[in-house]
Amino acid sequence: MAAAPTAVARRSTTAGPGRAGRPRRDHGVWFLVLPALLPILGLSVGPLLYGIGLSFTDAQSGRTRATGFVGLLNFSDLLHDSLFWDSFRIGLIWAFGVTVPQFLLALGLALLLNLDLRLRWLARALAIIPWAMPEVVVGIMWRLVYHPDAGVLNETLRGLGLSGAEGRDWLSGLATALPAVLVVGVWAGMPQTTVTLLAGLQNVPPELHEAAALDGAGAWRRFRTVTWPALKPVALAVTALNFIWNFNSFALVFVLTDGGPGGRTRLPMLFAYEEAFRYGQFGYAAAMGLAMVAVISVLLAFYLAGRLKGDEDR
Repeated sequence: MAAAPTAVARRSTTAGPGRAGRPRRDHGVWFLVLPALLPILGLSVGPLLYGIGLSFTDAQSGRTRATGFVGLLNFSDLLHDSLFWDSFRIGLIWAFGVTVPQFLLALGLALLLNLDLRLRWLARALAIIPWAMPEVVVGIMWRLVYHPDAGVLNETLRGLGLSGAEGRDWLSGLATALPAVLVVGVWAGMPQTTVTLLAGLQNVPPELHEAAALDGAGAWRRFRTVTWPALKPVALAVTALNFIWNFNSFALVFVLTDGGPGGRTRLPMLFAYEEAFRYGQFGYAAAMGLAMVAVISVLLAFYLAGRLKGDEDR
């Protein structure tokens, strides 16, 4: 009578084919991921590493001699550059001034579009039109709206009989340029936030609202106790992403004001662009870009730490 197989033999018999086949599956996965990974490495990681290296040099446009290594000199100059800190302050004003109204208006619109209304599909389609438009097109359109002579805004104000609307150039006034650009930023980014919040609202079980209504809860109490707790993770995520995107804005403000008047709308990315492509200071501009990456990384780290702490508390 044959002896029973040992435990080692049983393990080798049962686990052998799986272990032998696992490397082949891993190679197959990497083979499928590689076409998507190569563009990321070539178009994102590669330029980032090149920019980091460039920030430690004195690279300039039109120079015939070789670029030299300057260490932390660019960053030292950056710390003492008042124009950079002015652009940084304007960037923070822009990021908060766009992100907060954007979220509040998008939340109200998402709650409205979540109701069972007639032609709701049409309203949802119209709400995302600004999102489908390129930023350059949005900037050109709003330049026409703000035009001092034939703009829709001034024509409307004159039709209402409001004084001071005659020939006002909203994008060139020192007091009106930044608020005017903020309005455009909120309008252009609100649809994306609306769609994200609407998707989160549709994941809230309607039975919870019905149970709260049977308990006598009004609309505000239902929102505070049922809707917001379920929507909060989505709201925090979209707000953090919007703040990062808004802080790094470039094209919209570039088309609208090109950073003027007098630098009142010069965002950090606009300032870095001017240093690189208008004044040819590639090394200094790369240092600015690296500083902005560091700021965004710190903000993202605080956000992720808060999220992880919240998850542990639950």
